[in-house]
Amino acid sequence: MRIHRAVVTLLVAAGMAVPTAADPPYKDPALPVATRVADLMSRMSLDEKLGQMTQAERGSVSAADITAYRLGSVLSGGGSAPSPNTAASWADMYDRFQNAALATPLGIPILYGVDAVHGHNNVHGATIFPHNAGLGATRDPALVERIGRAVAEEVTGTGVDWNFAPCLCVARDDRWGRTYESFGETPELPAAMATLVTGLQDGPASVLATAKHYLGDGGTAGGDDQGDTRLSESELRAVHLPPFEAAIARGVGSVMISFSSWNGVKVHGHQYLITTVLKGELGFSGFVVSDWNGVDQIDGAPGLSAQDVRTAINAGIDMVMAPTDWRRFIDLLRAETQAGRVPQTRIDDAVRRVLTKKFEQGLFEKPLTDRSYTATVGSAAHRALAREAVARSQVVLKNSGGVLPLPRDGRIFVAGKSADDIGYQSGGWTISWQGSPGDITPGTTILDGIRDTGATVAYSRDGRGVDGSYDVAVAVVGEPPYAEGDGDRPGGLGLDSEDLNTIATLRAAGVPVVVVLVSGRPLDVAAHLSGWDGLVAAWLPGTEGNGVADVLFGAVQPTGKLPFTWMSSSSQQPINAGDGKTPLFPYGFGLTYEPAGEDTDPPTAPGAPSASAVTSSSATLTWAASTDDVAVTAYDVVRVQGAAETTVATTAAATATLTGLAPATAHTFAVYARDAAGNRSPRSATVTVTTAPSGGGGCSVTPAVQSQWDTGYVVQANVTNTGTAPLNGWSVTLTLPPGHRLTGHWNAVPTTSGQTVTLRNAAHNATLGPGATTSFGFQATRPSADPALPSAYTCAP
Repeated sequence: MRIHRAVVTLLVAAGMAVPTAADPPYKDPALPVATRVADLMSRMSLDEKLGQMTQAERGSVSAADITAYRLGSVLSGGGSAPSPNTAASWADMYDRFQNAALATPLGIPILYGVDAVHGHNNVHGATIFPHNAGLGATRDPALVERIGRAVAEEVTGTGVDWNFAPCLCVARDDRWGRTYESFGETPELPAAMATLVTGLQDGPASVLATAKHYLGDGGTAGGDDQGDTRLSESELRAVHLPPFEAAIARGVGSVMISFSSWNGVKVHGHQYLITTVLKGELGFSGFVVSDWNGVDQIDGAPGLSAQDVRTAINAGIDMVMAPTDWRRFIDLLRAETQAGRVPQTRIDDAVRRVLTKKFEQGLFEKPLTDRSYTATVGSAAHRALAREAVARSQVVLKNSGGVLPLPRDGRIFVAGKSADDIGYQSGGWTISWQGSPGDITPGTTILDGIRDTGATVAYSRDGRGVDGSYDVAVAVVGEPPYAEGDGDRPGGLGLDSEDLNTIATLRAAGVPVVVVLVSGRPLDVAAHLSGWDGLVAAWLPGTEGNGVADVLFGAVQPTGKLPFTWMSSSSQQPINAGDGKTPLFPYGFGLTYEPAGEDTDPPTAPGAPSASAVTSSSATLTWAASTDDVAVTAYDVVRVQGAAETTVATTAAATATLTGLAPATAHTFAVYARDAAGNRSPRSATVTVTTAPSGGGGCSVTPAVQSQWDTGYVVQANVTNTGTAPLNGWSVTLTLPPGHRLTGHWNAVPTTSGQTVTLRNAAHNATLGPGATTSFGFQATRPSADPALPSAYTCAP
């Protein structure tokens, strides 16, 4: 971050204002920030403090308003730009607003905020990077940090000093219209990509970053935008909190609150989540900002009310984004403070947090645009970085007959509405809030990129003109641009009729067809996949479509991996890794172009198997799937007896039910994976299953992983009375992998001996009639990057 504590001589060298003896202490950059903040606050009236807590939209505020109301911040909403929409015009606008702030008696500069969520995407001509879904597919935090530095340079070149990014949501339902703003469906992936915070804040060009949207916006029921996240606290913490912990560890300057609710309570008014957890437990020292009119929703009535304001501020929100109704916000907050319903200490805490970031950003010393960065907007270097990111984000999902890479000396027919359209390939939050089709900003379309390879290329949007003389046809299809609200798709996630008709036209020509999906999420394509020779997930690549062509033609080998589980049907939503549903493509899947016949690299070892539904003669094993540079085709389950191994089952999925087992016997099993070339993986860890005695009473345990992330997981288990008489107590024993530790539990009482955990019934669920079932659960931590899960579950009366 731009922390300026230089001595006077350095200020002179930098061309910045030098404090004089008559200047108050807060203007002296040689003093500690805390000292400067305290001095400034001692000089501020209540109205000046309230102004610092207020953010207005540029279209609803004038320079004179900023001076008169002592406003602390201005923002541009999606699509809100000066005219003409150029980098220089933005810089002029910023300086005009900033000079208005400097004209106040205390000269406190404003923070100017924008949603530069995939580049400086409000500015015509800026570099548009892939949306977060594509960056998640790269699995490359260092690349994301480099992108953050590039975005910081372009944003700085327009004067803007505050970016409402990154979105660290964990998207758990693809029907949600903001899925593409998520780096992935498991908490470890967005947490890893919090490197964007470092890129934005810690380079020579530094802008304040924002971790958003706190907390649980990606987990709402049905994928309903601004809906209700219905989770226990342990589940909310396990799935949705880790990315924010990672951002705070990187010093993120601000946190934006989610529109959504947690179990029926709007997060904008949730004091426990904002003050107790975020500021207290996690030690967040920056400031908390509301989302666009988010405070208005707290009381459930239209418009901004006194109850909305006092609830939000007392909950811990420090700055309120009141785009058009900012005057009413100030009046209501003044009245609530004067009446004592909002304590003065809460006002002072909020203002102290805001001012601290302004001092740390160096705004008091250098408040106006640094125009040495203006020429970086849309620069060749940044576009080259975006092209690299696009190529790294491509996920090859199908490659029958080695149709990919495409031949550079071949005849290629290209079709589809997304092939030659910058607006489609950039998606929402590009020039306008929802995005729009067409030539909305300079860039290279996917069709341009294909033509630049030197291949012989023909194109028509609907596929007319294709015939059997072409070597391959490429259909570039997918979703139109959208943002939140408009992007929710509760009714299905399939391709539209135009896309399906285009693909059908290409197939009718009898040539191989490669489908390139331009979309913000996985789409429901399973019913059509058998008719396609190739399938590539291109996500929303932005302005540098030549990165897609780089992978299609093999100039860059594909390395992208799915950041989301790919559904077999829309009816599976929500579907996520570890939930037991069978996907079309699992989380982390992605192919390369290595032909199977030349493949000598084996798959990775399967995860340690765990046992469930153990009876006197059967058991079900599950394990974490292997990965392979081409594809895993089968798993072999073996019984291990000393040095001998016997194959007892072969399956294509990462689960197998074993039958015919001897009762009251310990059986040890392990798993191998095989790929299409016949390469066999290293053996998994073993699991020992003790079958129940034959006849008589007993119980069984069936565990299921509710959620998991890089450093932990949550397991819910069902215990069933398999006997003919009531049980008056039960216990489940399991084995934790090395380095794992139990951190929470419910509906059972645990005892631990080494890695063996025994969970006994609680008082309320001890008695089970014949056939009756109860449940319990636990949460555990594990070493980073360890995919292992508990094993050897057994149940005893």
